[in-house]
Amino acid sequence: MPNNRFKLWLAPIGLLCVTSALAQSSAEPAGVQLQQIRARLGSARRDSNWPAYLAGAREQSRFLDGSPLSRLEIARAQMRLGEVHAALDDLLAYVGMGQASSFVDTSPEFAALRETAGFAPIRQRLLTNRLPVSHASVALRLADSGLLPEDIDFDAGRRRFMITSVLEHKLVSVDFAGKVVDFAAAPDGWPMMALKIDPKRQLLWATEVAMNGFTAVPKAEQGRSVLLCYDLKNGNLVRRIEAPRPTALADLALTADGDVIASDGDHGGVYRLKFDSDRWERLDTGDFISPQTPVMAADGKHLYVPDYTRGIGVLDLQSKQVKWIPAAGRFALGGIDGMYRVSDTLIAVQNGTDPERVIQFKLDASASQLRSETVIERSTATLGDPTHAVVVAGTLYYIANSGWDVLTEAGEVDAGKKLTGSLIMRAGIKQP
Repeated sequence: MPNNRFKLWLAPIGLLCVTSALAQSSAEPAGVQLQQIRARLGSARRDSNWPAYLAGAREQSRFLDGSPLSRLEIARAQMRLGEVHAALDDLLAYVGMGQASSFVDTSPEFAALRETAGFAPIRQRLLTNRLPVSHASVALRLADSGLLPEDIDFDAGRRRFMITSVLEHKLVSVDFAGKVVDFAAAPDGWPMMALKIDPKRQLLWATEVAMNGFTAVPKAEQGRSVLLCYDLKNGNLVRRIEAPRPTALADLALTADGDVIASDGDHGGVYRLKFDSDRWERLDTGDFISPQTPVMAADGKHLYVPDYTRGIGVLDLQSKQVKWIPAAGRFALGGIDGMYRVSDTLIAVQNGTDPERVIQFKLDASASQLRSETVIERSTATLGDPTHAVVVAGTLYYIANSGWDVLTEAGEVDAGKKLTGSLIMRAGIKQP
């Protein structure tokens, strides 16, 4: 969740404090490349070298495929150079991707632009993008406000949802009547994060992560992750596999063969553990910055990997090459926490966009580009900070109002705020 793990997407990108500006190299991991770009960008801003600042903003936008915030940064640079019409164009592109940051309304850098006639359509689109949208209803209310649910899956044989708890360090089951039952406690006492059910083998895979900076986690243990395998019938722990260090394995996928694929949102790695092995295999070569919930493609040979910062990558499992789904100046593809595939549809829980939303993307015939999007929920009283979802018989169930947005970096409830009961929302999936 962005509260602690994924600030890369949410930080004001022109104001990041980076201490050095090393030469960019394509051999460097993506996270290092972006840090180097932002170092140059920050240095130019501090020196009031506005031509270099604009050049850095454009370099960053190319690296992030014209993401909404990168377009916003270009507009800021253009205003510094008095390029008002160009800034209007980039802000139009920003709002055209469904975004509505209050920064546009309040930043002194856009004050002169807000007085122009050209700002009127941007102002209107900002208002439109903030309007509530909901095609969902409340399916279940979780009474335990301290649970802080992160991931969810469905045990079809027993008609129950399985949910991980970050703050109470456990797995719980929830039936359709809303009855919550403890399933298993985290053996190491760390936050429980990802889970996936293997119905064929009647197993439940989950991760617990010694979250960096969390005061509830001993400092000596921070940076560790463990993959756990439970008997789905009785909650008995079958296997415990330590992950490479340091990692924060917070999202999972399963292959048809029962292999586990896990992503490390803190350090950029995507890993596979074959069903009959205890040895982790690195699947990527450094293209990801903060990979989230991986999704198997229909061909079984590729993996959709939403990167919280870069968008949606398509990872070839054999060659380890990544191709990025084009944003095409239309789609906001960053800030995805949970992602799921149903036929030619990718469903995304985006808690790193502004506003946060649950959205459905339609793939084209090549399954490598998008042709449309439909917002499922946005800017409602129920959504709060959503996390993950599961599809059950054509219906999407997702965690809303998780509670991540009231936590500090230390994993504690922020002063003056309080946790409230999370929701499981329900929405039908529209087919073409």
